[in-house]
Amino acid sequence: MARLEIEIGGVRFKNPVLTASGTFGYGVEYADFLDLSRLGGIFVKGTTLEPREGNDYPRMVETPSGMINAVGLQNKGVQHFISQIYPEIKDIDTNIMVNVSGSTVEDYVTCAGIMDKLEKIPAIELNISCPNVKQGGMAFGTSVKAASEVVGAVRRVYNKTLIVKLSPNVTDITEIARAVESEGADAVSLINTLMGMAIDIERRRPVLSTVTGGLSGACVKPVALRMVFQTAKAVKIPVIGIGGISSWRDAVEFILAGASAVEIGTANFIDPAVSVKIIEGINEYLDRHGIVSVNDLVGNLLS
Repeated sequence: MARLEIEIGGVRFKNPVLTASGTFGYGVEYADFLDLSRLGGIFVKGTTLEPREGNDYPRMVETPSGMINAVGLQNKGVQHFISQIYPEIKDIDTNIMVNVSGSTVEDYVTCAGIMDKLEKIPAIELNISCPNVKQGGMAFGTSVKAASEVVGAVRRVYNKTLIVKLSPNVTDITEIARAVESEGADAVSLINTLMGMAIDIERRRPVLSTVTGGLSGACVKPVALRMVFQTAKAVKIPVIGIGGISSWRDAVEFILAGASAVEIGTANFIDPAVSVKIIEGINEYLDRHGIVSVNDLVGNLLS
């Protein structure tokens, strides 16, 4: 049997299959559907310094081969996470990582500093790329200067593994990737959702309360795959691939393109056990091709 273990920023993972923030709750919600300990890791729901109510309804719409969401990082804030959520998830037998977001650099820094003290949280994913919040979010992820500023500030207070989630809504994603790498990011994850829109033609109004939102699902996969391929060639730190991954075949494509690991997002809503099926499929693929370790497959795209 092939070896599926990987390492990112000093954190060891059982396998390269992780669940994406915002699509897997805090993990415990899926415990009836799969053995959580089989996952490489779980990125829990986005967390901000202060509670957020999120955007007004409607804030989610199905589209051909995907969905658009404008949830707006609804959560009860970091202190609620520490007192109510962390005790419930800290002993799950896999890597539990927190997606951290904010409206200001100070928000990010304070929240990351708090996370640094949690023993069972080995890494955070710094979300500088959310397209459906009114303040902050994507504003940091679409500017080299802003991305550098927030990542550098967080790096000074956060001592564990720092993963930075990148926005695809830019002209050249590799510029942002190189900028956050130079500020101390241990890895980058990409892509976050693309900007999208849906219209109700009978009402002649936008479907979403926010007009636009984040498009995800199978429809974004070709864009995500291209950006992962470009970014993996541009930086020396590991790349985590996200975007439209719904099968082991999709995951293998991302790994061949240069991803050291993958995150499963929207597909969790369709099949709650899809991540385990992807792990099994990757393992079978490696065995069938006589590949000893999944690490030998990373970026091994033949010309």
